[in-house]
Amino acid sequence: MAVRTIIEIPDERLRIKCKPVTDFAAVQTLIDDLLDTMYSTDSGIGLAATQIAETLSIMVIDISDDRNQPMVFINPEIIESEGETSYQEGCLSIPEIYADVDRFLRVKVKAFDRNGEQFIVDSDEFLSIVMQHEIDHLHGKVFIDHLSTLKRNMLLKKLKKQQRLKQ
Repeated sequence: MAVRTIIEIPDERLRIKCKPVTDFAAVQTLIDDLLDTMYSTDSGIGLAATQIAETLSIMVIDISDDRNQPMVFINPEIIESEGETSYQEGCLSIPEIYADVDRFLRVKVKAFDRNGEQFIVDSDEFLSIVMQHEIDHLHGKVFIDHLSTLKRNMLLKKLKKQQRLKQ
């Protein structure tokens, strides 16, 4: 178990579409690393494998107040969706940048847990938004891809300025 480096935009590895997991025993350390890395941040409530430069379809989420209820999703897939909502999102791979993103109001997600057992989560709450955000990562997308070109370019310009100031 280790805290891994979270890659940030414009790193092209964030654009890679993940491969499905077929050997659940082989990804146990990666799952632990994802959890350790997510919990090491002040604001992380979800993390996808692509964010630590891994190309397997795994994401972890913990939206509990005490950050002690981890959820592991392997090969997650949205099997139903409905409605529309908008929520201000941020991302560990795009630090200090936030924007309103349109998402489905309700999603039903089918996935496997770390033991290879299939489960389904049906949510129309905050968890729905977080699952959609992390599944996007597994498909090589980040939340700013849902924005208009103008808004996305403004935020990327702001991010570049912040990155220059940190150097």
